Amino acid sequence: MGLAPGDTLLMAGDSITDCGRARPVGLVAGGGLGKGYVAMVQEHLGALRPQDGLRVVNMGISGNTVRDLAARWRQDVLEQAPQWLSVCIGINDVWRYFDSGLEPGAHVPLDEYSRTLDELLGQARPRLKGLLLLTPFYIEPNRADPMRAMMDRYGAVVAELARRHDARLVDTQAAFDAACRYRHPTSIAGDRVHPDPTGHLLLARAVLQALDVPLGA
Repeated sequence: MGLAPGDTLLMAGDSITDCGRARPVGLVAGGGLGKGYVAMVQEHLGALRPQDGLRVVNMGISGNTVRDLAARWRQDVLEQAPQWLSVCIGINDVWRYFDSGLEPGAHVPLDEYSRTLDELLGQARPRLKGLLLLTPFYIEPNRADPMRAMMDRYGAVVAELARRHDARLVDTQAAFDAACRYRHPTSIAGDRVHPDPTGHLLLARAVLQALDVPLGA
């Protein structure tokens, strides 16, 4: 069972979700959903199901780790009272290990990441009709690459939490791995993290598939 007429889908995360969304709450009016996959999901729903009044809310904040998400969870997620929730968090938790050598505390260790996200989902799940969990990703097909290898471990945690919290898993890493069979990773994201429009379309398609929304050819 997917989105029902009148449902709200709140999408929480970091810069991949944010993409220039409006503050304090990213809504569709005036382009407030930003320029990434969140807006693409809304546009697709609006085109296919205009009669259903489906509402998408963007609550991504650039640079966030799961610690930052925890600090704003009540105000930005629980108090918004969505029927459906999508969470994409973890890229910065890993990335800070590689780019913040002078700030070792910026990296969120795997056990803390798992524990914190588990607690947040436990608070939200009883209030929801449905939950989507997007794996963190690194657009690098070489699984031996240190950042890719670490990202895969965080992605495995998300997969386990999806089972634990009866969530629909969106394997974003698999979507990018498939694209990298035909395109160099830096042609999708120069830093292999922040996707171009094609990369955001890949994310939007993966989310819509998880919501049982038909995509056509």
